[in-house]
Amino acid sequence: MTDPVVLFEEIKTAGGKRFGVATLNAPASLNALSVAMVRLLTPKLREWAEDPSVAGVVLQAAGEKAFCAGGDLRQLYQTLLACGPARNTYAEDFFREEYELDYLIHTFPKPLLCWGHGIVMGGGVGVMAGASHRVVTLQSRVAMPEINIGLYPDVGGSWFLRRMPGRVGVFLALTAAPLNAADAIFCGLADLVVPQERKPQVLKAIAAAAWSGELAADRATLSRLLAEAGQGAERQPSKVREHFDTINELMAGDDLLDIAKRLRALRSEDPWLQTAAQTFAKGAPSTAAMSFALWQRVKHMSLAEVFRLEYWTSLGFCAHKDFAEGIRALLIEKDRNPKWNPATLEEITPEFVEDHLRPRGEMPQALARLA
Repeated sequence: MTDPVVLFEEIKTAGGKRFGVATLNAPASLNALSVAMVRLLTPKLREWAEDPSVAGVVLQAAGEKAFCAGGDLRQLYQTLLACGPARNTYAEDFFREEYELDYLIHTFPKPLLCWGHGIVMGGGVGVMAGASHRVVTLQSRVAMPEINIGLYPDVGGSWFLRRMPGRVGVFLALTAAPLNAADAIFCGLADLVVPQERKPQVLKAIAAAAWSGELAADRATLSRLLAEAGQGAERQPSKVREHFDTINELMAGDDLLDIAKRLRALRSEDPWLQTAAQTFAKGAPSTAAMSFALWQRVKHMSLAEVFRLEYWTSLGFCAHKDFAEGIRALLIEKDRNPKWNPATLEEITPEFVEDHLRPRGEMPQALARLA
């Protein structure tokens, strides 16, 4: 018998209410978010949301290395090879169900604490970003690395990247630059740092607290006990804050080719910034083009509208070649030598961009009815 990929338990609290605890339980794969995980999490979160005796939820992960290192793409890869540009029903289910879960977390009607310790990438950021209380630790490493695999920062990334300070969001989409805890807080992806060794203290404090069942009061209670647990935590320097003006200068304007020219010409003594430019240069031109197109389109969209647009965009990536090629090069054959098509940004046409964004079939009811 193998253990379930998500473990569920409950904390009994002093006032008689309970806190749900969901633990991603696939540490060998760095808790990569699988369809099986999503199909366990979504109904349980809905159940806890509707149960008046449940005051809130803790979302955490097994192991010390990662909260969630992204989506589990291996099975999806096989369907990309099999379907090519034709309809891919597995991909439709994969993205629909993942986005449903992400939206549920964003709109959860009770305090939801996400403990983002260790690696938090891609689909893991999608899960963490929407929680009402997002904790990072001194070991947290956060990134949206999709340009390396020929996808784009989905899972609501088009929405939360657009809401970061200045032009930081488009910089992260184009460069996959890694963030530490301080960066994540500066960018709005996390709320506070609590040392990993104080996690048992937090869980004890949740058990000892009196929860009223009233959203604003319970959120304030959780904020207070997390702030107490985080007191005196080491303060890390933030690379994003340090280079904020440079990032805005690099990302200025409304022409991606201008931005690309500046990134390619960048010479920095800071390895973090220089690596970001090099990652862009090696990354998929289609990712860069689509990330920038979405950045321009979503400014005034609601979260629900963004998820619906991302659903079509993700299916567009499945129908084109770069996503499968990127998974092959990074995760399957691991030669790290993808052959992107188109090979350069200069070859990408407006028609190529629009073909990624167009509807493919009907919008699933589960996404169509999001408010």
